[in-house]
Amino acid sequence: MSEALKSARRIVVKVGSSLVTNEGRGLDAHAVGNWCRQLAMLAAEGREVVMVSSGAIAEGMKRLGWASRPKPLHELQAAAAVGQMGLAQLYESKLREHGVGSAQVLLTHADLADRERYLNARSTLLTLLSLKVIPVINENDTVVNDEIKFGDNDTLGALVANLIEADALVILTDQHGLYSEDPRKNPQADLIDTADAGDPVLERMAGGAGSSIGRGGMITKILAAKRAASSGATTVIAWGREPDVLLRLCSGNSIGTTLLAPTQKMAARKQWMVDHLKLRGSVVIDAGAVHKLRDGGKSLLPIGVVEVQGEFHRGDVIAVLDPTGVEVARGLANYASSEARLIAKKPSTEFEKILGFSGEPEMIHRDNLVIT
Repeated sequence: MSEALKSARRIVVKVGSSLVTNEGRGLDAHAVGNWCRQLAMLAAEGREVVMVSSGAIAEGMKRLGWASRPKPLHELQAAAAVGQMGLAQLYESKLREHGVGSAQVLLTHADLADRERYLNARSTLLTLLSLKVIPVINENDTVVNDEIKFGDNDTLGALVANLIEADALVILTDQHGLYSEDPRKNPQADLIDTADAGDPVLERMAGGAGSSIGRGGMITKILAAKRAASSGATTVIAWGREPDVLLRLCSGNSIGTTLLAPTQKMAARKQWMVDHLKLRGSVVIDAGAVHKLRDGGKSLLPIGVVEVQGEFHRGDVIAVLDPTGVEVARGLANYASSEARLIAKKPSTEFEKILGFSGEPEMIHRDNLVIT
């Protein structure tokens, strides 16, 4: 599927520890510079790109003079803290060489599991992209033990792809793609060119972790592709040192393994909201707001809200009811019910005075709203 990334406008790129750190020998400035050059060129084409990069612990090990990955949690966290400094600095300097700004974002799985923190992270990343800044994301290994014990940045890459509704996830690894068997054990193994993400056969093909530096393996990439496909993102698994791999993929070249999402992006996102059987609350809107939602494809503004029902938090899926009580839409609330009651029927210019802070102008943004 050489066209898989050609039309992608928003792309998440994940690169593994063994590539970033040249198999654990410290950060590979040349390799990172190559990827940053390609990211800058894609951004110049009008694409929105996010980098999810491993390497903090491996770089910390090198700076601390440790030859092997430690097992005690406090030592892993110390290595991550030391290494993160160099990792962020390298990406910043290499992207700046091409006139592109960067931002460091440290996330945990918990940040994306909590709906309010999920919306906060999403809002921050989308704002950075709108400002033509390339976010460089890593797990916050210095404070959360679950990510170091069980986590991997393949999964984080998929979660970020879902978070920002990316069109594609590119996983750069030290393998040329997914093979029918482990190519290190069977040189005759076949490279899988294209398959459907989530196909159970893929998981049986995948082996265990392949590097002493990183914690992932091909199985984590298969599962990440399956997760990314749930929001409609196609995943490509490719060799990170392939010349101009990102540029060639986005030009339509067939490289590595493409795992296609069976569900279209918008359909998957809408289905997720429609599938909520129990909603914690709702808002009743006036006839004018109903018209704007149904016919204009607009966001729901608090000025169109006439009543707030139930108790809900920011990030909860709530129902939107017309004046007769019929559900016309549902979506993710930007405000808790207590806040919504205060700003109902009010213009956004009054929010800061009423709430004490200036939040989003929408009660539900159109990207987070589905007409029912």
